[in-house]
Order: sequence, then C-alpha cells, then structure tokens
Amino acid sequence: MSAEKLIEGTTAGEDGQERRARELAELLQELRVVLPGVQVLFAFLLTVPFAPGFGGVSPLQKDVFFGTLVCTALSTGLLMAPSAHHRILWRRRAREHRLKVANRLVVAGIALLLPAIAGSLFVITDIIFGSRPAAIVTTVIAVFLAYVWFVMPLTRRLDGDG
Repeated sequence: MSAEKLIEGTTAGEDGQERRARELAELLQELRVVLPGVQVLFAFLLTVPFAPGFGGVSPLQKDVFFGTLVCTALSTGLLMAPSAHHRILWRRRAREHRLKVANRLVVAGIALLLPAIAGSLFVITDIIFGSRPAAIVTTVIAVFLAYVWFVMPLTRRLDGDG
C-alpha cells in the first residue's frame, strides 16, 4: 500500500468498513498532533492572571484576554470531544457517525483556535509595542492562518480536487 494511495483515500481492496477505520485512525492521529499545542496555550493562559503585572493591563487587554481564554477553552473541548465520543461509542457500530461528528468538531475547534491565537498575540504585542503594531501584527497573522487553514483547502475542495 503506497503512502500516496493512503493519503488520497483510494487504497485498493479497501472496503467501506476498512476505509472508515483508517479515516478514524487518521483523525485521531491528527488530534494527537494538534491537541498538545492547544493544551499548552490553554495552560499558559490559565496562569497569566496570577502573574504580578496582570493587574496593570488595560481594560481592552483584559477583555481580549478573556475572549482568548474562552476561545481556547472551547477549542480544547471541541478538539478533545472526538476522543470522548470514540470511547463512549466504542463497539456500537457508529463509526460513520463518529467520523462525521468528529470532523465537524475538529473543524470548529480549529476555527476557535484562530481567534485564540490572534487574541494571545494581540495582548502580548499590545503590552510590548502598543495597540497599533498589535492590531497590524494580529491582523496579518490571523489572515495568514485563515488562508492556510481554511481558504487553501476550501478552494481545492470547491475546485473538485479534494
């Protein structure tokens, strides 16, 4: 079995059940890659309010920080949900259902990760350089992430190539 065939999902001799098993394994492997980063961000954000200088942040920084914290918590929960579904629905012949739901949950988790990263970047850059540079840097990076995470794959999907 070639890696290219596995990636494209056209493995010869693979029946529907084998395909779903492979797709579910691929999804869970992707989560093993993305979850540690999201969890590190969440852990960092949970410690920030206890830092000595946090009381001196502006109301805007505090509001953006809180929104970032909420987005990160929701992203973490959404990205962990497929594993919970997998365990709870184990051997219930619900693999196709789990795949469809898990895909939606992961996409939503990644979508919420974008404002979480942008918000973290904004607050830190605002503290270091001020609001104008923070707005510029945050916008550029948010647009870049939106492009590589969503626009590129959606464009390919709409073109019928994916």
